[in-house]
Amino acid sequence: MSDTIELLVVGLGNPGREHAGNRHNAGFMLADSLAKRLGIKLGKVRCDSLVGDGRAEGKRVILAKPQTFMNESGRAVSCLMRSYSVEPERLLVVFDDLDLPLGELRLRPAGGSSGQHGMESIIERLSVTEFARLRIGIGRPPGRMDPADYVLEDFSAQERGLMQTTVERGVECLQALLARGLEEAMTLCNTPVP
Repeated sequence: MSDTIELLVVGLGNPGREHAGNRHNAGFMLADSLAKRLGIKLGKVRCDSLVGDGRAEGKRVILAKPQTFMNESGRAVSCLMRSYSVEPERLLVVFDDLDLPLGELRLRPAGGSSGQHGMESIIERLSVTEFARLRIGIGRPPGRMDPADYVLEDFSAQERGLMQTTVERGVECLQALLARGLEEAMTLCNTPVP
C-alpha cells in the first residue's frame, strides 16, 4: 500500500461559528461531510488550515479547511502543497459558485476561478489552473442584492435540505473519483438532478 498522497481535498470557506451556515461555506460543509464519511478527523493545524490525514479506497487522502478567510485561501493551499509535496494534478478544491443553480455540482479537471475570490487567490498563488475543482451551486442573489452580501448569508431553512442532499452527492462524487477516476466521477457528478 503506497503512502503517496493520492488527493489533497481543500474545502473553501470562512472560519468562525458566525460563518458556519453561510452560502460561502459550502466547501467547508462538503469537506466536513467527506471527513465524517471517511472517518478522518479534521483536528490538526498545518499551514493555517485544519487538516486530516486518512485513507479512502486504499489511497492516502489529505482533507483541509483553510482558516485564512476566503480571499487568502491561496496562501494556505500553496503552503499545504509544499508541506505535503503535492503536485497540482493531485489537488482538488471544493467551493461555492454563484453561476450554478442551487443544488447543482460541476466537477472539472481544470478551469478558471468562476469569479470566486478564494479560487482567484489559489490560482494567483499557484500560477496554474490545471487542478481539479468541484463547484457547488448556490444560485444568484435575488433582485439587486450585492453578491458579496448574498454569499455571507446563511442558507434559508428551505435551501438547507437541498444543500444537505447536494453535499451528500458531492461526497459520493469524490469517493467515485478515488475509486474509478475523474472521467467516471464527472459523469456521476455533472448530471443535473431532476
